[in-house]
Amino acid sequence: MSAAMSASKIANASAKVSGKASRATKVVRLQAPCARIPPGVMPVTRSTPVIAAAAATASAPSASLADQFKPNAVARIPPTQQKQTAIITGASSGLGLNAAKALAATGEWHVVMACRDFLKAEKAAKAIGMPSGSYSILHLDLSSLESVRQFVANFKATGRRLDALVCNAAVYLPTAKEPRFTADGFELSVGTNHLGHFLLTNLLLDDLKNAPNKQPRCVIVGSITGNTNTLAGNVPPKANLGDLSGLASGVTVANPMMDGQEFNGAKAYKDSKVACMMTVRQMHGRFHESTGVTFASLYPGCIAETGLFREHYGVFKTLFPPFQKYVTKGYVSEEEAGRRLAQVISDPKLNKSGAYWSWSSSKGSFENQVSEEVADDAKAAKLWDLSAKLVGLST
Repeated sequence: MSAAMSASKIANASAKVSGKASRATKVVRLQAPCARIPPGVMPVTRSTPVIAAAAATASAPSASLADQFKPNAVARIPPTQQKQTAIITGASSGLGLNAAKALAATGEWHVVMACRDFLKAEKAAKAIGMPSGSYSILHLDLSSLESVRQFVANFKATGRRLDALVCNAAVYLPTAKEPRFTADGFELSVGTNHLGHFLLTNLLLDDLKNAPNKQPRCVIVGSITGNTNTLAGNVPPKANLGDLSGLASGVTVANPMMDGQEFNGAKAYKDSKVACMMTVRQMHGRFHESTGVTFASLYPGCIAETGLFREHYGVFKTLFPPFQKYVTKGYVSEEEAGRRLAQVISDPKLNKSGAYWSWSSSKGSFENQVSEEVADDAKAAKLWDLSAKLVGLST
């Protein structure tokens, strides 16, 4: 089995599958293709306890009692014989969904779609033409640290290998006048985009380290809007983590911004993306040599028509796509952006750890430069320590 593939192969396979009509399938997506699901067992979702639904499995003829009381049977195929597996957060729409489609279409990857809404993810996978058996769905709400921990436990219970972890999901509240908060009391953008993913990557690091393909990758999606060395990054309000005093106090109701300043929804998103890109650099420095995991971030281009803008002003959503298409020429479709993310997950040419990848019409993929703040490793180390305390990884 090849551990990687060329960008052209991803693009060709993705194009083939987009024209296929989807087939109706049962809404059971937690198990490996080879796993046996006892009758009556339902997928674990936000409202379904891990051991619930096991009572209906007592009549299963060959499974052991222990197997019957698992959320689904452990994969029977040894990890070395399984397809490569990628977890993609926020894979029910936009960039994440199209990256999942591009990987699944190759036939060489199984995609675990980590999403808040199980049925939305199932419908989206069918609508976009992902082949049955090429994906599974596990519930994950990044705004809850308990949900992150439960997701990790559920994933490990499937018996699947892990070759790539993609931290893609994000919330963006540019018009919010007042902050919103996660289940743990963190400002929503920082808590979801940064802290939820920070915990997730740390809890799955050992699984990545043991990837059978020997080329594991952890990819965290960045944003040009957080990079103040670009034109887009200088559009107010500019990202700035300041002295991290707000994060040190827990980005709570009393102090919701990472820099300790007055709340601004658009800036909260940009700051969270700076934190994500800093985290990639810290993980590279702390873990790459000892684990062999490649850590990378990327900006896939301006996806001007995306659900990320769902809470933006109506006039912005109307004018922004044609502005990007005809004025800046920076417009990128969700499908093309998904192919680019799939490249960073699997292309052997994009295997440099610590890199920040971008694309241009003239030279394709290239390693871009991060802003001075993102490159501030002393501030990033402080960010790491504070984040670890907030998510319960240190005291």
